[in-house]
Amino acid sequence: MSLVILGGASSLLLPAVRDPWHALYGARWAYIFVLSGLISFGLTPLLIRLAHLLELLDVPTARKVHMEPTPLLGGMAIYTAFGLSILANSILDGQVVAILAAGTVLVVIGILDDAWDVPAGIKLLAQLLAVALVMRAGVMLTLFPPSMAGSIANAALTIVWLLGITNAMNFFDGMDGLATGLSIITAAFLGFFAVLTFQPFLGWFAAAIVGSCLGFLPFNFHPRRPAAIFLGDGGSTFLGFVLAALAVKGDWAENGIIDIAVPILIFWVFIFDMTHITVARIAAGKVWSFREWIAYVGRDHLHHRLAALMGSRRKAVVLIFLLSASMGMAAMALRGARTLEAVLLILQAAIIVVIVSILEHAGN
Repeated sequence: MSLVILGGASSLLLPAVRDPWHALYGARWAYIFVLSGLISFGLTPLLIRLAHLLELLDVPTARKVHMEPTPLLGGMAIYTAFGLSILANSILDGQVVAILAAGTVLVVIGILDDAWDVPAGIKLLAQLLAVALVMRAGVMLTLFPPSMAGSIANAALTIVWLLGITNAMNFFDGMDGLATGLSIITAAFLGFFAVLTFQPFLGWFAAAIVGSCLGFLPFNFHPRRPAAIFLGDGGSTFLGFVLAALAVKGDWAENGIIDIAVPILIFWVFIFDMTHITVARIAAGKVWSFREWIAYVGRDHLHHRLAALMGSRRKAVVLIFLLSASMGMAAMALRGARTLEAVLLILQAAIIVVIVSILEHAGN
């Protein structure tokens, strides 16, 4: 069945089939979505078998929540589906190529880490290389005015943003379907925003992420049985980095406050968890450097605490999905809001942060 599905996906790559999609207004988005979904859905069962053959499995330990060895090559399905669908679109610019190249670096180092436990310092160097590739292509925040100090501040914030979201996604890959589902929700809101603001490249990337993750999700999240395959470090860091880079590449709004608030709301779950665990671990003396921060593995994340509070990992995952979706909808409403409405939406988001913090503390 996988080979049949992949054969159908291959037919979409033929010029006679592909070109009519490209000729229709808006059909490129649908083409990328369908192609990436078919490739991911067809390729994942083959990678499950390959992972078992290579013994590339996530073995249960005391700090992990799954109970049996699980394949770790899921990121290859998403990376392959994403890359082929973007390349088949046939429209590339320097920044798109840089994002693809940087994502490739993270997939490779992630798979090596899954197989042989790459040291944290090497993983950090790989992430910095990926950041350097996209920044050199011009993917950089422009929050501060052009000047020497402004350029330095923009570069520093870009590095923090890309590294932070990349590792936050990796940390969220701790329960079945969590990182995959959050990638779908985040990319979907980026796609909606791309439609509203006529940003085709942003929309094409978002469609590729949503399609490839939806094709993978049935094997990664099931209501009644454990996941058949995990993203692995290669898949989670790839998704986190690409989503973070898209947020930097996108043009959000002319209003400075909204320009900052919209992506923060869309990525709220990642920012909240990353900020919370960083402050908590530093205050407790568990980490003293950025290298230790990357290497540290614990069960103090949002999903761990909510699962402890609710007594169910699946309920915790669904609750986090709902939180992410609610913040994304607030971000969409914020774009067209007047000043008072924007302030109320931001205050509402702040109240949600307080509520979740209380729940987290109860599940500590």
